[in-house]
Amino acid sequence: MHVSKRFLAHCSLPDGVFPTSAHPFEGRALRAAVIGTGAISRSHLTALTELAADNEVELVAAVDVDEAAVAAFCAVAVAEAAATTHPAPRPYTDLDLMLAEERPDLVTVCTPPTLHRAQSVAALRAGAWVWCEKPPCPSLADFDAVEAAEGTDGGPFASVVFQHRFGSGTRHVRRLLAERALGRPLVAHCQTTWYRDTAYYAVPWRGRWDTEGGGPAMGHGIHQMDLLLDLLGPWTEVRAMAGRLVHDVQTEDVSTALVRFDSGAMATVVNSVLSPDEVSRIRVDCERATVELTHLYGHRNDDWRVTPAPGVPEAQVAEWRDFGPDVPSSHTAQLRELVASMRAGVRPRSSGADGRTSLELITALYKSAFTGGTVRAGEIGPGDPYYTVLHGGAPGWAPPDSTRKTGDTGKTGDTGNTGGTDNADDTEVAA
Repeated sequence: MHVSKRFLAHCSLPDGVFPTSAHPFEGRALRAAVIGTGAISRSHLTALTELAADNEVELVAAVDVDEAAVAAFCAVAVAEAAATTHPAPRPYTDLDLMLAEERPDLVTVCTPPTLHRAQSVAALRAGAWVWCEKPPCPSLADFDAVEAAEGTDGGPFASVVFQHRFGSGTRHVRRLLAERALGRPLVAHCQTTWYRDTAYYAVPWRGRWDTEGGGPAMGHGIHQMDLLLDLLGPWTEVRAMAGRLVHDVQTEDVSTALVRFDSGAMATVVNSVLSPDEVSRIRVDCERATVELTHLYGHRNDDWRVTPAPGVPEAQVAEWRDFGPDVPSSHTAQLRELVASMRAGVRPRSSGADGRTSLELITALYKSAFTGGTVRAGEIGPGDPYYTVLHGGAPGWAPPDSTRKTGDTGKTGDTGNTGGTDNADDTEVAA
């Protein structure tokens, strides 16, 4: 199998994961297609273009219901990939037709959340691996339906875009915490405090349960909450509050939560779109040091800070602060690892149970906030109203005109149409 030296220098399989004996993509670039050509698709295009330069992927198609938008996307793709020898991607307005004609190995999903389930299932059934933008699905029921459509031996698998997990900074801190180099993690803080004005919510699908799936906990804070879980491991219980303090929306515009972890560590979580001084922050206080990440939509090594406890030797502190060569968090960093997993025929990170954990925590946050009780990991499953919709039918939160019942498991059809907009802010393209 041909894998470029440049590609190998930038990626590796997850720790403890070994390739299978089968190599279905040996000796060729992976055929990739993009579904949805709104703002966030440009981050996918950048990642695909960088890997195309290494002959690891080839963008063969893009799909959008807006014919002009998909044509413009393909034109940009041609211009950005001028250095490669790959042919121009073909524009489509029908997903099923694209899957049948192009037979992609990898499909990246950049449409609004309510379309993710049907489109991911369609791609998996066509034999393509899936890389889906956050939030992965509007409910745990939808996520489980996607996972049920995956292959069992060597894929295809569906993974979620959680790019903040990837890059040199996160890798270094994850290792320090896993090895207990800093001592036991004790106290943590997870903060996504951004600002969105009324014009932002004038977009019809924003702030609605049936189109966005949830509020800032789901659409904005999910990245930092996922990173917190990636660093600290399994959570056990959550207690939360949510409110509509400013915006005229169905969902919340702010939430707070207390989370206990399996390790015993406790964390506070704040998700807001009401905060003029915007910041994304993760802080973990351990026995021997505090490690803190402060950024907005993406991070580099310099965004991490390690503060030792009194008495820690300077040589030890210097080792903790040595993050190595700087690899920023990005779609590109995650895509490199995903492609390595595809070539090895193994489940990638941020897929399956590993990709589900942050959605389960967010679902539990909503249930706790709307019921006033403590919610424990694993308790939300089929039969629980929060399993199928995040508002759970709660009075004052469920829309009175909701047509999707809390017992509905969701549709799997209607794959031919894709949304003309994606699930990200224009200002969040790098997030």
